[in-house]
Amino acid sequence: MKQAVKSYSMMILQLVRRLHISPGCRAAESSLLAKLRKKTGYTIANCKKALEMNNNDSDKAEAWLNEQAQAMGWAKATKLAGRKALQGLVAVKYDKSHGALVELNCETDFVAKNDKFQKVLEDATLACYKFAHTHLQSKGHITKLELDSEQLGNLSAEGGKKMSEVLALFIGSVGENAILRRAECWKANSKDVKITAYTHPAPATPSDYSTGKYGALLAYKQPNDIEDVGKQICQHIVGCAPRKIGDKEKDKPAKNSDDETCLIFQEYLLDPSYTVDEVLQSNKVEVLDYVRFSCGEVPEAEMPGVEKQPLDTVQTLQ
Repeated sequence: MKQAVKSYSMMILQLVRRLHISPGCRAAESSLLAKLRKKTGYTIANCKKALEMNNNDSDKAEAWLNEQAQAMGWAKATKLAGRKALQGLVAVKYDKSHGALVELNCETDFVAKNDKFQKVLEDATLACYKFAHTHLQSKGHITKLELDSEQLGNLSAEGGKKMSEVLALFIGSVGENAILRRAECWKANSKDVKITAYTHPAPATPSDYSTGKYGALLAYKQPNDIEDVGKQICQHIVGCAPRKIGDKEKDKPAKNSDDETCLIFQEYLLDPSYTVDEVLQSNKVEVLDYVRFSCGEVPEAEMPGVEKQPLDTVQTLQ
């Protein structure tokens, strides 16, 4: 009698299992898994586990995956924090009155080519660009704000997450240290001041957002009835790395033009038969200020003053 009951129970159990994993059910589960995998980018194994734990509720599964990834990302970020990260990219975003220049570092050039890396950099640059529109106010030609890693991390990305959270998720997904190294946010305070930007390598199609190993912001004045050469001057700054604008009354040209560090005395990158000063004069351009980033050039510990600067402190060109 007991044997018959046991056999009957086994038959019922097998029937339930067959119903549960019927072709239609398997197809539905497979579709949910594929959609969750495509939407989140997490591994198939993790997506499957998330669906199982949340009774195939894709929204709850996605939330669970993000919570796990965030926790894992913070743990990995803490563990990897001491590792050098000097590869990566710089990015610019600008309009005629605002500009943002951001550097994001990682350990290897391979990771810098990762789509997720590119997205983190774009999010950070957009956050800085918005910050320049909404938070920079001061007297003078332009208002500038330098941001360090901590200040960058406190900015909000699209969706409301802090950039530090976005970065932690990225670190958790690639298993490599990454640092939001530094940024510059600029705002022109008058209509006659223009802002432009440039990165190298230059994008195939001109855009107000671009990335490269080198980048610069330039603030200048030039009459509107003359062909704008701001972009070309900014390109020269990226390519020739002047240390200062220079003053014709106080500074003297270097004996060897290859050693020249003053912008105005350098041979013009796009036509070395002219100096930059000659190009500026002929096009009625006044360079007000510029900043240039070379990816990985300065570890944060060697950036005097920047890491200690309060977020509400601004530098104003008088």
